[in-house]
Amino acid sequence: MFVEGGQGVTMEPFARNVVHFVRLLRGAGLGMSPAHAVDALDALRFIDLRRRDDVRATLACLLVHAADERDIFDSAFDLFWRDPDWEGKLRALLLPKVESGAPPPKRNNRLADALASRSGQKTAPAPESKPEQTYARMSFSAQERLSHRDFDTLTADEWRALRHQIRAHRLPLATEPTRRLKAASHGTHADLRASARQAVRAGGDWTVWKYRAVVERRPPLVLLLDISGSMSAYSRAVLYFCHALLQSRERLQVFLFGTRLTNATRTLRERDPDVAITALGEQVADWSGGTRIGAALAEFNRRWARRVLAGRATVLLVTDGLDHEAIDVLDAEMARLKRFAHRLVWLNPLLRYPGFTPRARGVRAILPHVDAMLAAHNLDSLAAVGRELAALPARGARTHGGDTRWN
Repeated sequence: MFVEGGQGVTMEPFARNVVHFVRLLRGAGLGMSPAHAVDALDALRFIDLRRRDDVRATLACLLVHAADERDIFDSAFDLFWRDPDWEGKLRALLLPKVESGAPPPKRNNRLADALASRSGQKTAPAPESKPEQTYARMSFSAQERLSHRDFDTLTADEWRALRHQIRAHRLPLATEPTRRLKAASHGTHADLRASARQAVRAGGDWTVWKYRAVVERRPPLVLLLDISGSMSAYSRAVLYFCHALLQSRERLQVFLFGTRLTNATRTLRERDPDVAITALGEQVADWSGGTRIGAALAEFNRRWARRVLAGRATVLLVTDGLDHEAIDVLDAEMARLKRFAHRLVWLNPLLRYPGFTPRARGVRAILPHVDAMLAAHNLDSLAAVGRELAALPARGARTHGGDTRWN
């Protein structure tokens, strides 16, 4: 598909291919628009189109906006541009995984769906119209199935539908009584000063009494989110939940960590969640990179813990715990974090595996210091996190995903 030749070669066939390539990326879930195709065509006029690496680098600079989008772009580029067996690779993407033989490449459902729609496959004729009630049941069943799907296996269309469900979801956080009192029409605390002022205004009539009630508020919530390569799909879904909480004015602080720590609270206050998360992808340099959990927790404990963990704060640590360096530092910083926090809850996507056991060194270092370990791999598991936060059990009651064999 590359244009061979130098000056004077017409750009019309190549321009059509660039437009089709941008449409392919948009079908795979990337935020593409016609303006991206125009910018790409303008930039490609200044490079040698016979150099494949230059074309790849130019398109990547203009069309990739987040670190986790680069894998999708590279796969789409290799399949679309001058690959003699791209249809065979498309069929391989659509085939289920096999257990025997060499391990197949990781399936990318979003790219496979976009290529399938582009390949012009014929679809079955539309069924005859059915009553409106039937469609309602089918829609409810689709949403119910989507709530059980792992975040890492969603297609582009399923991911779009899931984002709408996440935006409408709210975690039912529990409230706790404080030492402060507020004016109330009734209660157990009589307000003598307010009652006396009311009696003076009523000509000495003390029949109307004023009261004060205990102020209840939600305890602060601090989220420490792992954005390493193994956590990319799960961290993006959790960020949409965090955005919904911030828009409802919850007392939430969000920190991202991979090889360094980043405070993402202010960026997530942007009204549009897609704009906020895209901005985070541009600001955070270590997105979908490596992970240094111990070093990130050390920086949090040193710079932020005393500022954000006051008032009986609950800490949500979202990570798979797969860290193999400085385990002694990780153990010490987890112990220090537990002393700062009122409750420490670990959200671990690895609990999606029924046979999960804490064998990794990082997992064993984190586990003794948490009050609860819960799954965080689909919509249902995040709803369970909400129920856990609403219950707020005593700190001594430690739970690990409903299983106590690790206590």
